[in-house]
Amino acid sequence: MEISESVIVRSSRLKSVVWNDFDRVKKGDTCVAICRHCKKKLSGSSTSGTSHLRNHLIRCRRRSNHDVAQLFASREKKKEGAVTLSNYTFDEDQRKDEVLNVVNIKFEQDQVKDGISNIGNNVIDQKRSRFDLARMIILHGYPLTMVEHLGFKIFVKNLQPLFDLVSLNGVEADCMEIYEKEKQKMYEVLDKLSGKISLGADMWNASGDVQYLCLTSQYIDESWELQKKILNFVIMDPSHTEDMLSEVIMTCLMDWDIDRKLFSMSLDCCSTNDNIMCRIRDRLSQNRFLLCDGQLFDIRCAANLVNMMVQDALEALSEVTCKIRESIRYVKSSQAVQEKFNEMAQQARVEGQKFLCLDNPLRWNLTYFMLEAALEYKDAFSLLQEHDSAYTMCPSDTEWERAGAIAGYLKLFIEVTHVFSGSKYPTANIYFPEICDIHLQLIDLCNSSDILISTLALKMKSKFDEYWKKCSLALAVAAILDPRFKMKLVEYYYSKIYGSNATVHIDDISVSIKALFNEHAICSPLASLDQGLAWQVGGSGRLSAGNYSRDRLLGFDKFLHETSQSQSVKSDLDKYLEEPLFPRNVDFSILNWWKVHTPKYPILSMMARNVLGIPMSKVALDSAFNMEGRVLDHDRSSLSPATVQALVCAQDWMRNELEDSKSFSSHSTLPLCVDTSQQVNAISGSRWGGYMVLGLKA
Repeated sequence: MEISESVIVRSSRLKSVVWNDFDRVKKGDTCVAICRHCKKKLSGSSTSGTSHLRNHLIRCRRRSNHDVAQLFASREKKKEGAVTLSNYTFDEDQRKDEVLNVVNIKFEQDQVKDGISNIGNNVIDQKRSRFDLARMIILHGYPLTMVEHLGFKIFVKNLQPLFDLVSLNGVEADCMEIYEKEKQKMYEVLDKLSGKISLGADMWNASGDVQYLCLTSQYIDESWELQKKILNFVIMDPSHTEDMLSEVIMTCLMDWDIDRKLFSMSLDCCSTNDNIMCRIRDRLSQNRFLLCDGQLFDIRCAANLVNMMVQDALEALSEVTCKIRESIRYVKSSQAVQEKFNEMAQQARVEGQKFLCLDNPLRWNLTYFMLEAALEYKDAFSLLQEHDSAYTMCPSDTEWERAGAIAGYLKLFIEVTHVFSGSKYPTANIYFPEICDIHLQLIDLCNSSDILISTLALKMKSKFDEYWKKCSLALAVAAILDPRFKMKLVEYYYSKIYGSNATVHIDDISVSIKALFNEHAICSPLASLDQGLAWQVGGSGRLSAGNYSRDRLLGFDKFLHETSQSQSVKSDLDKYLEEPLFPRNVDFSILNWWKVHTPKYPILSMMARNVLGIPMSKVALDSAFNMEGRVLDHDRSSLSPATVQALVCAQDWMRNELEDSKSFSSHSTLPLCVDTSQQVNAISGSRWGGYMVLGLKA
């Protein structure tokens, strides 16, 4: 039946609204309903009803797109600067080689109000969609300017024409609003936390001479999960002094109202940080917020100590390293030299399994890998110098020996660094044996017959001794709170380190851990009556204004507790130390052990929560071997300081949403800092594993 020979029926009996989208065509005794959108023919007989017509409209894609275009066109006339869709199509199947024409059709005003757009069953919440976009930018570290990119605008409009595109200022405001809401949540979490909080501070570099101070809290929550949250990311004046830095830190602590909860603070191993620590500790001690007069307050980053000693080692070996680097570059300079070197390796019967590779000087672990591989082929390099007059940079036998000695120490540093940064949030108990091993190695190196090696060892040991003086107590206490070791591990290592004087140092540790336990017992709301603790101070150890006058007798309460202990009543600490060691197991979780044993050791478990949460190292694995500091990326550096802080902190707080998602991967979040080592790519070759692999195995 041809439509041209048919008659379009105009009848007042067609009451259903479905006929607004169909033409009823009659020829003879037959009626056909023709869709005005896709021209499909369906039965138009009065006996067929309209259900099949309604079902068709639901499935008709051209009708759906057409209605969306109509609403969008009407809204576009009311807005300036919006994207014009006259050059884009919503559906490639809509028409071949034809673009969608935006048609002017009237829409009722109640279809678009309160930020919600509605066409039939299509509803879009504008505010929620804007916040979804802002959260995506925060979570994944995307630049805010992406909302101004033409490709992004086209994508969004083709995906959902009803969405009002957001300006740069608009998305920035949305990110700030999300930050304020997340900050309030974070504040409530810290406020309800019953245990103590430790703090880590780092300096980040931005474009130019701008620096940011990053303050990160670390604590063990009520579920015995180790938490690490960035609290502040504050811009610092390039000419800031120690007074200014300590004042900024104290201001941040008081803004979060955690100055009363602070247990320890971790900074880099730098002499200028000594005065900063001293000022902050004095401020906190005035209010009696620190336990044991802050003996465990001043903590220095273990990974930073390792990096400092590595720099000393590489500096002492710089000439030899340069010769090895040039030797590898020469061997890889041509195919002929490569083949000749292979012959020398066969003559020297070298059975090397490693690839000769050039390092990246900004990542010291890659320098170690270069030295390690070159040492396997040292005899081949020596033979090559004898048979190739053009090769003149081969290290001497003495230099090879020095390289081997220092490379062995670098290997220890790499193993230790992997322990420090291997897990996401390492607890404080894992550091003691690693640091003690470094201590013992330094003692051996100081006795080396090689003047260069012994001089280097003395230089590194001076830095280590400063660290050990500040952190040895915290390291030992954390190790004692590991039920697999207790006092035995301290006794084992101290006998090796101090020899005949070990007993004195072990006794000092024993006295200190008992004093720390007693202070936890006094301030603990969990203290039992049979241990002489029938009183509590404000339920949390913090005195309110109403009972401040009683603070004068705090020393008496402590004296009474310590002197009234019955010999027949043992404390949590005594019972814990007397029980057998827990078997060492690779699957052991110290936090889970203390969670299970909290009812048995109510006071000691509180102490364990505070001590094990100390950030003995602040460096993540991705930057643990980086010789340069952390650098804020270019996109973030161009934003205002308030916006930078909002994006960095909010991303950190919201990251759990990604981690809990099944689709989360290590590539889900773009880094906010730039790995400066990636900027050194001057050497030709293929990238692999962060350094340059040059050609074939020698």
